Amino acid sequence: MNPLVTILTAIIAAEAVWWLVWVFLALARRKYSVFGVVLGTLAIWGTIAIFTIRASRYPFIIMPVGPLFTLVVLMIIPFIVLPSMVVIINEYQRGVLFRLGRLIGIIEPGFNIIFPFGIDRVVKIDLRTFTIDVAKQEVITKDNVPVLVDAVVYFNVFDPVLAVTKVANYTQSTTLLGQTILRSVLGQHELDEILSKRSELNEILRRFLDEDTDPWGIKITAVEIKSIELPDTMKRAMAKQAEAERERRAKIIAADGEYQAAQKLLEAASVISKEPAALQLRYLQTLSEIAVEKNSTILFPLPIELLKAFAPKEN
Repeated sequence: MNPLVTILTAIIAAEAVWWLVWVFLALARRKYSVFGVVLGTLAIWGTIAIFTIRASRYPFIIMPVGPLFTLVVLMIIPFIVLPSMVVIINEYQRGVLFRLGRLIGIIEPGFNIIFPFGIDRVVKIDLRTFTIDVAKQEVITKDNVPVLVDAVVYFNVFDPVLAVTKVANYTQSTTLLGQTILRSVLGQHELDEILSKRSELNEILRRFLDEDTDPWGIKITAVEIKSIELPDTMKRAMAKQAEAERERRAKIIAADGEYQAAQKLLEAASVISKEPAALQLRYLQTLSEIAVEKNSTILFPLPIELLKAFAPKEN
């Protein structure tokens, strides 16, 4: 036998063994017929061997370039095929494996072997928490007040298969759905509720958004309303309302102080009325307080009892 054919046959046999090893590695954690794949692989390599041997005998009919070209091609095949068969999955990722268009399963993190030439296709899904900045939405509240509201949505993928097979782009779909639900929910509440019950509204938004994204394999962990922008006219109206409220409270506090002071004066008058000398002592105490101020004019109260001496005597 031609020595070149012998060498070529040995190389084909070695590469066939190499191919079978990688096939069995790829089949290690996959669910389909091992027997069929092995028979198919042997048939392919048998066809290549027969083709190469006959090409060495009839190069002008089957392979004009000759066995040497076939030898070179077979030597470089491993360097072309091997990189496409290796898939590295990070710890925070999961790989969804499709074989000939059919869903096979989930690839775990680490070093994985798949079939090349488009037979296997792996879609990597990130399981970490994502943050979506929902753009500002103009919302008409229940009391017909236009406001601009933006929010932040935190979510992660809990089922990679659903995230690949049930929705085309789960990040964009979640963003658009968050905008729609934000307008729908806030439109059912009045402005005062939106401003004062923000934590309750965050929980309502999270629950509604989580229910709608659950079929996509998406878990909504939190929804936070960042800011609420009001029109300038509404800001002025709210400022006037706050000012009027503070004036009302100030008047109530002043009136309450007058009422309490009147009660205390009434109690003091009842005590002083029991003893006339107490009123005179109160006059003297007032004079001492006035003298401390070093005033040039002193007002001395005249007791009413002194006027009784000038009153006409009754018969």
